[in-house]
Amino acid sequence: MDNINVLIIEDTLEQSDALAKVLLDNNYNIVGVAKNFTDALKLFYEKTTDVIIIDVFLDGKPDGITFAESINIIPNASKPFVFLTSSQDRQIFERAKLTKPFSFLMKPFNELEILYAIEMAVEKFYAQANVFMSEGQDTVISHDYLFIKKKNSLKKVAINDILYIEVEERYCNIITQQEKFVIQISLTKISDLLDKNKFVKTHRNTIVNTDKIEEIILADNLIILKGDHKINLSDTYKDFIKKMNILS
Repeated sequence: MDNINVLIIEDTLEQSDALAKVLLDNNYNIVGVAKNFTDALKLFYEKTTDVIIIDVFLDGKPDGITFAESINIIPNASKPFVFLTSSQDRQIFERAKLTKPFSFLMKPFNELEILYAIEMAVEKFYAQANVFMSEGQDTVISHDYLFIKKKNSLKKVAINDILYIEVEERYCNIITQQEKFVIQISLTKISDLLDKNKFVKTHRNTIVNTDKIEEIILADNLIILKGDHKINLSDTYKDFIKKMNILS
């Protein structure tokens, strides 16, 4: 399980230091701090970024908005972002709104506002609203990651690392070759959100990553995954095998 990567775009040292302290104290990674538009774009393309916190004004110009506009028009490049500002200029606010920020915070900010804004940004960006505030779910699922709420921070697990998922009452056990994670989400919900061409049911309580299958032993109703993990195969869920060429 990895920490969330945050890019800070803020030209005031005192403000960027305060942001960094809040994020580090709550187990977020800081991939960089940019003070201007050019450095912000450079860091954005060079670093793996999950969330961006953007000051609207950089060196007295609304270059934070320009940055947001720039990443929004590039296919598959945009990431969830949060605006920070001390400006009360209505015209600037209306321009900023057009970039569809996932939260808009006024300075001076406080710790809880920043943490909540990051959570909301992830929820809204991946179109899974009100997940982290609900009692029945603690995970947002993107194409590449599971974003999991753990106390005051978010953690992430790469989808490609998952071997299989098994349900246990209201929880799902996420099994990778390195670790096991317990998340609060129904098997039906997680099945709906994952790529159905890649993640298939092999039992009423189990979903398997087909990329991790090494062998299927039909005589024993058994699936062997990487790392010698053995999963039962129910007759009801054998249809996916027709697309595969790894039988024994």
